[in-house]
Amino acid sequence: MKRLLLILLVLIAAAALLGLAIAEHAGYVLIAYKGFRYESSLWAAVAVVALLWLLVYGVRWLFSLVFVSGGVVNPWSRRNRNRRVQLAAEQGLLDLAEGRWARALRHLQRAAEGERQPLTYYLGAARAANELGQHEESDSLLERALERQPQAELAIALAHAELQLARGQADAALETLQVMRERHPHHRQVLRQLQQLHQQRGDWSALIALLPELRKDKALAESELVALEQQAWSARLATAGQDGLNSGETALQPLTQAWQQLSKAQRGEPQLIAVYAEQLRALGAQEEAEEVLRTALQRNYDSHLASLYGLVRGRDPARQLQAAESWLKQQPTDAGLLLSLGRLCLQNHLWGKAREYFESSLSFARNPQACAELARLLAQQGEVERSNQLFQEGLGLLDQRLPLLPLPKPARV
Repeated sequence: MKRLLLILLVLIAAAALLGLAIAEHAGYVLIAYKGFRYESSLWAAVAVVALLWLLVYGVRWLFSLVFVSGGVVNPWSRRNRNRRVQLAAEQGLLDLAEGRWARALRHLQRAAEGERQPLTYYLGAARAANELGQHEESDSLLERALERQPQAELAIALAHAELQLARGQADAALETLQVMRERHPHHRQVLRQLQQLHQQRGDWSALIALLPELRKDKALAESELVALEQQAWSARLATAGQDGLNSGETALQPLTQAWQQLSKAQRGEPQLIAVYAEQLRALGAQEEAEEVLRTALQRNYDSHLASLYGLVRGRDPARQLQAAESWLKQQPTDAGLLLSLGRLCLQNHLWGKAREYFESSLSFARNPQACAELARLLAQQGEVERSNQLFQEGLGLLDQRLPLLPLPKPARV
């Protein structure tokens, strides 16, 4: 209200000033050009100019109104066409997110054909067609995207590899990614997808060969690289051990060669040492496994390796027991080491000492293996009731991950 009153006052003041100016002097305007001659007062000329300006503005406004109304009414106008494309794009992306593949395919195809930058819509339509099992249609949409936006070749190829992998076409996906790797050798997403593909296929040798590039180009965080490296080498050693089981006289050769391929730092990793020792044990190379574990434990103690040490049999069981007892001085509460000591005492026929170590291990951790070892020893020594109790406890510890299901009542004796 205050603003309206202020505007009204300004208009009144302007009109008053204009009236005073007109009353003071009417002015004179003469326009002469060849045979044309126009004479009037100044204020009449100003009024004519104002009317002409209003006339031009009114005509422009009328034409724009006609064209706009025509664009709204005409279904083939650019305005309506753009609006249909926008609606198709919005609905198609929503359908894609909600898993309505057929509708998403239809809407996104329509949006892609009407957009100047259609890559997103073609990729979405290709995914929808792939989910519907229309693999040829999916590939055709990707080809169309490449024709429309050839500069997006890498993005289209990465999407294609994902779709091929989803179809179970791992070899085709690998070929697609390898081509992109040649053209974009340091692209992180290409390297990441190659890493995931090798991991999924269980091609550990290829993954190991890729690790230096992953590290050099920082395609993964260092913590992820370390975990991936250990997983790859662990699987590689396990595969080499399995190959050795099928190779007869040269059983140890594949495993030894794989172990030698590790760097010095990697051969000091407890996880890899454990896998190597387990494979040596599986191949019957107990003495070699014992030596590997003893050397590693003397260099750097690890609880898991200490637990494994009691499962292998070295050249000299007494010396093996002596080495394990030397570690007990620094690790007196390690239940795994105590379990190993009990097993080593059994190898040396020290029944009473073995029992003490098993009891001590169970006092620090209720381990099903320790229960089973002590139960087996007690059964041989005639303590059947205690042995049965320990066997039941060990089974209970193993069954903790099983679902709670109804069982029959125990039979009466």
